[in-house]
Amino acid sequence: MAVKIVRQLKKIALIGAPSSAAAFSAGTEKAPAALRAAGLVERLQNAGYEVIDYGDCPPRMFADDDEHRRARNLPAIVAGLNDLKVHVEVATKSGALVLVLGGDCAQSVGLISGARRYYKHLNLLWFDRDADLNTPATTPSGRIDGMVVAHIIGKGAPELVRFWGEPPLVREPDITLFGIERLDPPEQDLLNKSPLRCVLASTIQSKGAAAAAKNALTNLHADAREFILHLDLDVIASDDLLAVNVPGTGGLRFDEVRAALTQFLSSKNLLGLDIAQFNPDKDPDGSSARKIVDLLVEVLTTRLNTESAPAEAPSTATSAPPEAAAGSPVFESPISKLPEPEHFPAAPEEPTLEERHHKHPAAAELPATDSAASAPEPVSVDPSVASLESAAEPGSADRAPTEPETSATSHDEIPDDADESKEVRSSENARGASSDS
Repeated sequence: MAVKIVRQLKKIALIGAPSSAAAFSAGTEKAPAALRAAGLVERLQNAGYEVIDYGDCPPRMFADDDEHRRARNLPAIVAGLNDLKVHVEVATKSGALVLVLGGDCAQSVGLISGARRYYKHLNLLWFDRDADLNTPATTPSGRIDGMVVAHIIGKGAPELVRFWGEPPLVREPDITLFGIERLDPPEQDLLNKSPLRCVLASTIQSKGAAAAAKNALTNLHADAREFILHLDLDVIASDDLLAVNVPGTGGLRFDEVRAALTQFLSSKNLLGLDIAQFNPDKDPDGSSARKIVDLLVEVLTTRLNTESAPAEAPSTATSAPPEAAAGSPVFESPISKLPEPEHFPAAPEEPTLEERHHKHPAAAELPATDSAASAPEPVSVDPSVASLESAAEPGSADRAPTEPETSATSHDEIPDDADESKEVRSSENARGASSDS
């Protein structure tokens, strides 16, 4: 069966994810309240949106957790993701654009997992200065914020790799990293062997932010596939925005980030976005909060103006249970157990979303390869974190690693517009010996 979701183009579902549990320092848990205090809701309403505020999830706090140096604070992270996932499921079913105010980068796992209840296949656009591809085996810090994408593709601590169900949460060919300016050597090694697309900040600047963003949407198949957008605010150069956990010089300027976001948010297939890494502790006068609100309101207003011409269009989504393996039939999950706001009408039925098989061009910045089929890598559970499983939800230590079914995935030849001569700085140099990208 299928659940028909009617996309509500003039509605935003706002969810606060006040977490610093996965972060490199405390403070990001205060971001949702600070952005609301800076007038985000009122300004979005004035722009023409109906904003349904689902409030904040319970806060999850930063902790050193020196007992688990390879994957710190996992129980708090998983608890926070469970809270967020339930809210996102309700918000996604409503048809509104889901806007998650983080928080740390790990909250994107909760956003994607919640949306995947109704959309079996999702793509991911990771707008970040860092690739976040470290694993517990390669991390110099143990902070999950530097490992989020790795866990999304099925590599790392079992508690996160299997958070949604059968990994990966998003397939490697369906992810585009955009704005990358810091890479650790292990992350570069992974990228060299992966169909992940990676667009460097230097390439964006040479091509122009708007043009690079349009190209990224094309490679992401955003015209035909629903996707999630993650925005880590440290992608903005520290000259323009300093109130983040790990600021960096160089990278993208504020105007370039705004131009790219304008393109990304103009896509009708954007289901949700999360905002990460704003730290109010580094913003004593509130100026950075106001600047972030200005940015969000401007790009969301542009989206509203872009979509105001056509009538609200229905979108069919399948309810995908976590235990369904890739390629298995998808059946509708019971949805009556989820609380739903009364003002959202029940959506009528629509035929099941057909699975689409298509080619995925590889990243412009990766070494050229022949156009050939490549199988996704099996789940990679780091042996160094095997002892951490017992720290998560009850029974997690008893779960044995399982390998997902693999299927050949073809991808096109790499575009030849890559600026391969540009070097990417190691995130260890930027964050110090105890930090990831």
